[in-house]
Amino acid sequence: MSSSGRHFILGYGSLINGESRAKTGETGNVWSVKLHGFERHWSVMSDEFGMSSVAVIQVPNKSCNGVLVEVPFDQFSLFDERERGYQRTVIQANQLSAYHATSLPEGTYWVYHTENLVEPNQDCPIVLSYLDVILSGCLEHGDDFTQDFLELTKGWASPLLNDRKTPRYPRVQTDLPTERLNTLLAPVTTLSIKELSVTYES
Repeated sequence: MSSSGRHFILGYGSLINGESRAKTGETGNVWSVKLHGFERHWSVMSDEFGMSSVAVIQVPNKSCNGVLVEVPFDQFSLFDERERGYQRTVIQANQLSAYHATSLPEGTYWVYHTENLVEPNQDCPIVLSYLDVILSGCLEHGDDFTQDFLELTKGWASPLLNDRKTPRYPRVQTDLPTERLNTLLAPVTTLSIKELSVTYES
């Protein structure tokens, strides 16, 4: 990878969340975008933490939303370590469209993706401690962006665990206001509002 020019990572899961990005490395400006030619799914990317993650796979005529994040060249090894199990590949400018009437910066665009999806299961379900971080990040970019995340993600019928009392996600954010998140999640998850409303231990 050449160190010249500007480099950007397309974050479509927990990297949407500014606080979560900061736990990995230094980043710069952020643009909310749609990525075309990829579809986002829930998938078991690693069984290390007993949870599933979101991943994108190349699918013609499909799209997902995310954020384009400027990342200094010397920080890429930190993000590669965070995204172990994924492949990092270059995406083209014509695969991106901005949410707002703004031009995207010039540079090299990267996305972490997979070629093999593994459906979540009881041992590695979708967990709220991870999902809360993603949705809180989405809300940083507005309601339309958040709804697009929910609608443009496949696999919501998979097993889902409310692990807020004993979080499995290593970069959990236990101070998040969950009432709004519960309302957003209720239409798409397998849990009821009552089951969703268990909050983090103080």
